[in-house]
Amino acid sequence: MALVEVGRVCVKKFGRDAGKRAVVTKVIDANFVQILTSVRLKERRCNVKHLEFLAEKVDAGSKEQIAKALEIEAAKLKA
Repeated sequence: MALVEVGRVCVKKFGRDAGKRAVVTKVIDANFVQILTSVRLKERRCNVKHLEFLAEKVDAGSKEQIAKALEIEAAKLKA
């Protein structure tokens, strides 16, 4: 099972979003990914060492699945 992949659900361990769920939207390289969290609804670059990956995976193109994984309303997500 590849942990660092698009659509993987994870939990932030450090920073402003610590303890919140996030979804990986893009893999930049071996050390960094772009994530979307429920606290800041904008894609952010994040070090993979700051994430705890979960077994859950969603379709990164589906706003409904991302909203359900982040436990927010789908209407709050931007395009």
